[in-house]
Amino acid sequence: MKRTSLSLLLVVALLSSFACERRGDGTSTAGGETSGPIKVGVYGDLSGQTSSFGQSTRNGVAMAFDEINKAGGINGRQLTMLFEDDQGQPAQAATVVTKLVNQDRVVAILGEVASTNSLAAAPVAQQAKVPMITPSSTNPKVTQVGDYIFRVCFTDDFQGAVMAKFAANTLKAKTAAVLGDVNSDYSKGMTQFFEQEFNRLGGRIVTKQAYTQTDADFKGQLTAIRSANPDVIFVPGYYGQVGVIAKQAKELGIKAPLLGGDGWDAPQLFDLGGEALNGAYMANHYSIDDPSPSVQKFVAAYKQRYNGTAPDAIAALAYDAAMILADAMRRAGSTDSTKVRDALAQTKGFAGVTGSISINESRDAVKPAVVFELQNRKFVYKETISPSGSDATAGAAPAASPAGATAPASPAAASTGAGATTSANTNVNTNTNTTTP
Repeated sequence: MKRTSLSLLLVVALLSSFACERRGDGTSTAGGETSGPIKVGVYGDLSGQTSSFGQSTRNGVAMAFDEINKAGGINGRQLTMLFEDDQGQPAQAATVVTKLVNQDRVVAILGEVASTNSLAAAPVAQQAKVPMITPSSTNPKVTQVGDYIFRVCFTDDFQGAVMAKFAANTLKAKTAAVLGDVNSDYSKGMTQFFEQEFNRLGGRIVTKQAYTQTDADFKGQLTAIRSANPDVIFVPGYYGQVGVIAKQAKELGIKAPLLGGDGWDAPQLFDLGGEALNGAYMANHYSIDDPSPSVQKFVAAYKQRYNGTAPDAIAALAYDAAMILADAMRRAGSTDSTKVRDALAQTKGFAGVTGSISINESRDAVKPAVVFELQNRKFVYKETISPSGSDATAGAAPAASPAGATAPASPAAASTGAGATTSANTNVNTNTNTTTP
């Protein structure tokens, strides 16, 4: 009888341990609480076509986690980042997130930048009910995957409309050409929303040309665009192709300005495009030269940590995503996935580096966009454009500053982050226009 009772007690103990929260490190306790380090998965491209994005993401999250841990952590526990390189490939993104969820048992996931990769990985997190925050995937479909998927950046429907409005109202363009990546959800979404808004404003798309991310020669498409003689050329792609496109467009004698979005933001852009980028325009998330104390504190700390490298918008958004996750964990008082998800959904007016961030019912961030002109390796502020009916600019000085966002003048080492040295030239523009699409 004693042996039987002992065996039953062991079985009950085993069943109880399985019923406890399994994610995270340390010793499990009842109610989903755990002790020990809090493991957070982060994924991005460190070795593919968009490696600058992955490096900036890792840098931003690492910096945020170190600051949080030095301040005492989350409810007395330290944060640990587990980073996986997805090589910029959608299938690999799904694979590494599966590993983070099932093998590493992380409590939450941060990533990706490229929307196509986030769309491949998000269903894994959603099925496992592990909260995932993308710092900078702007395709609207990403958060539509499910109620555990969030973002802290604006979306392509807003970003595409911003550049269409800027083209029609500020540049007075009547016609536009589009040159987009046929395999990129980011590029396809931006094209769709730019075209819709530009047409609504009375503009006309005169030609649409396509390329793939591995292309190196765009002269065939650019020759067709030159023949159509558009007022502007919308290029909703990533920096690796945009720099080359700008250079080849100049070689063909094309005078129409190029327009784009946050996918252009990487140190290598000017290395690839050089002076050919002068007179181009792009939408982005914040200004590195904003005088706001919170922005300047972030920029100074980032440069000190990463040997003079200036933080691009990807790094700033990754930092904000990490801080918002930590804030949600504190408010939830737990790492339980449902409680953290609920706390994330209730985020309102979070004072981030990239502006005041509120999460709406679609789990998207409501915030303004900044339009820059590219001149002499600098991003020169032109105007701020806010969502319709939004007060997103209130308390959001980082996104509304009439200052130029500085791009590194020597980007050769920037993709490696630590050890990279950049020039921090500043160009302040006194234009302070703020409009609403």
